[in-house]
Amino acid sequence: MTKTLLYARVSTSEQTLEHQRTQAEAAGFKIDEVVADHGVSGVSTKLSERAEGKRLYDKLRDGDTLVVRWVDRLGRNYQDVTETIRHFMNQGVVIRTVINNLTFDGSTKDPMQKAVRDALIAFMAATAQAQAEATKEAQQAGIEAAKADRSKYRGKKPSFTRQQYEVVCQMLADGEGPSAIVNATDPALNNEMVGPSANKLSRQTVIRIRNDPQGSDQALERWGL
Repeated sequence: MTKTLLYARVSTSEQTLEHQRTQAEAAGFKIDEVVADHGVSGVSTKLSERAEGKRLYDKLRDGDTLVVRWVDRLGRNYQDVTETIRHFMNQGVVIRTVINNLTFDGSTKDPMQKAVRDALIAFMAATAQAQAEATKEAQQAGIEAAKADRSKYRGKKPSFTRQQYEVVCQMLADGEGPSAIVNATDPALNNEMVGPSANKLSRQTVIRIRNDPQGSDQALERWGL
């Protein structure tokens, strides 16, 4: 008995598994089984290397239908997509897409139909890769733009000044404990040592500096302190 399988690849920025199944059923497909991979890149990971995707190679038989939302679910690399589709067609599997209602069937013998089919496969695979590359470029551009605005990457403003940080580090090196350091860096008691703009440090802040002095120093630098 032939069967219809829906393969879904779900990433953090793409549609959910339920959405992909709902779309397929709304398009008139009667799905017998769903196979899905979660959090897998279609750019860097072939279908045959995915935890669930590779199961399709054992499950699908001659006469079965493989349904995908679009060819980008199979992959976003031109060569991978074309090789995957041809592999299944050679097994007698029909590949159908929900979007655009495309059908890739290896049973046709007519040269003209084969030429049209192969050209369509090539075009769809190339489009999937082009979209992936465009998305990556847009993401990279966004990251670079955000980095240019350092305020988006500074994190929470340190609750200590550079002077307090230096005093804390020196006293820690001398073996002083947090309580003594809190008192020594209190601007009300040692204005000249830590400066008038400083706030009183908490014991937790001193401990954070002790546990991660490099990170604390970098936080001051990010804020220009």
